[in-house]
Amino acid sequence: MSPRRALVTGASSGLGREMARQLAARGFRVAATGRRERELTETARLVQAAGGECLALVGSVSDAAAVAAHLREVQDRFGGLDWLILNAGIGDGVDARRFGAERYHEVFATNVGGAVNWLAAVLPGMIEAGHGTVAGISSLAAWRGLPGAGAYCASKAALATLLESTRVDLRGTGVRVVTVFPGFIRNRGVPTDADRGKPFLLDLEDGVRRILDGIQSGRAVVHFPWPLSWPMRHVVRHLPALAFDWLMARAAPRG
Repeated sequence: MSPRRALVTGASSGLGREMARQLAARGFRVAATGRRERELTETARLVQAAGGECLALVGSVSDAAAVAAHLREVQDRFGGLDWLILNAGIGDGVDARRFGAERYHEVFATNVGGAVNWLAAVLPGMIEAGHGTVAGISSLAAWRGLPGAGAYCASKAALATLLESTRVDLRGTGVRVVTVFPGFIRNRGVPTDADRGKPFLLDLEDGVRRILDGIQSGRAVVHFPWPLSWPMRHVVRHLPALAFDWLMARAAPRG
């Protein structure tokens, strides 16, 4: 059997880089996209060190023309894709008291627009082939609007809803759609100050392993770690506004 072929967006660092490396270790041929050429070259080196083949594709997911050109390179090199992992994403960390439309547009252009561009490029070929897996990396933050993270939470919620609608539309086509809701994952191999105060924080390697195992499992929705994801999904997500606002006031008090 020929090796499976996967493309990971946002693979120049963090989760995307580690996903590319672990996919190679699992026997995939890997295409990796990212905006930063030097960092993407390092991703390719790590993929090759893991025994895999890497096609490094420099460009932004928010650029539809670049996405189309990248897909042509993938088709020329690999002949198609079996997995598409929509990982590219950026955060915001801006309080609504300092609301800025430009930042919201930037976050949505990457976190949602980038996914739309790749779905538009890849889905016709997968549907025609009658098989394929599309996985999108959302977040537990998609389930409520958290303080200081309006653009990030809203964009991840939009991505999750987009993938859910796509999943039900594609029933019977042979194309699987998986939505992943991870909790906190360390974005680097070593602890940093940014990791402080994050409950149930997972090491990068462990978090990515859970993502890939979840995609492989055949489940439509993957969420973890359960001590955080279960209460978020089944309790916090359904709190009435008054109770949620009270909880957030204590979790993130105003100065």
